[in-house]
Amino acid sequence: MANKTAVNEHHGFPWKHLIGFVLSIVLTLFALWVALGTDLSLTWILIIIFGFAFLQAALQLLMFMHVTENSTKSNLTSRVQIGNILFAAFVAIVIVIGSVWVMTAGHAKHDKHDEPKTENQENHGEHESH
Repeated sequence: MANKTAVNEHHGFPWKHLIGFVLSIVLTLFALWVALGTDLSLTWILIIIFGFAFLQAALQLLMFMHVTENSTKSNLTSRVQIGNILFAAFVAIVIVIGSVWVMTAGHAKHDKHDEPKTENQENHGEHESH
């Protein structure tokens, strides 16, 4: 019996996937509009984009990864699944925060090298070359 219901669920149009896809596109377009079409400060733009990214990740877990589907799994199996989801969320957060940290730290060092030289630094450099 359980096999027949699982087989019957795969017939027909995948409305859940289509809705998830359209909502993902809408969230992406909203993030693009916030980044390019508003005059918000950089801090608020990043906060809003990260919020949209979080919503899109949750949406994809619900719509495409079938997290909410009930099954005949044991209590231990569902605990392992929750542990796996939490670990994946932790890894994703570390990657995003680490990437932002590395990119901002690199720009801070790069910005120091772009400072214009003062007149004393330019004259000092000429004396050393002679």
